[in-house]
Amino acid sequence: MPPHVLIVEDDEAMAVALRDGFSYEGYDVRVAADGAAGLKLAAAGGFDLILLDVMLPRINGLELCKRIRRDGNKVPIIMLTARGQEIDKVLGLKTGADDYVTKPFSFLELLARVQAVLRRTSGYERCDRYSFGDVTVDFRSLAVHKGERRLDLSHREFELLRFMVEHRGEVLPREKLLQAVWGYDNGSLTRTVDMHVAKLRKKIEDSPADPAFILTVHRVGYRFTG
Repeated sequence: MPPHVLIVEDDEAMAVALRDGFSYEGYDVRVAADGAAGLKLAAAGGFDLILLDVMLPRINGLELCKRIRRDGNKVPIIMLTARGQEIDKVLGLKTGADDYVTKPFSFLELLARVQAVLRRTSGYERCDRYSFGDVTVDFRSLAVHKGERRLDLSHREFELLRFMVEHRGEVLPREKLLQAVWGYDNGSLTRTVDMHVAKLRKKIEDSPADPAFILTVHRVGYRFTG
């Protein structure tokens, strides 16, 4: 079943672009043009995620987010806004938003953020801390240690490791990793996955040429065995 997404956006051009983009990616999309309509749809339930503009007529996005949470609805919410001040981000997160994207943004960036939030709130086992071998990953502080030494992982390397940990034991095709971590569907870019896996192995494996944790599945992708 495809993820169900509610988009609450009063800018018609933006709403249409987001609706078409997520529909093309296989999502089931509903759109509300103001806060009151968004609140009614959210209250009806059935959504896996809400994209919520801050500047909305009738009920603004911050108040709408607050009301959704006050009603006990725990659906993941990503706030969309043209504002860039830190105080707005803090307010959005304090009212119960799960993430925050500032306009202008690329659709691929937003898609990746949506996928990341859905992964975190899906049925996969979640943990604040995970260890394998002499490596410890702290998902709250985004820190990775090998023994006593803190590893310097890039954002992509950390997200790649996070996805592998969440799906440990599964065979992960390169195309799936590319879409989940980078938000890309172009299979010709799978070399990007290989390069990041090679860099990650150099940091976490005792013997990168003979890895113990990130194993290659010939002609398919990788499997994490931590």
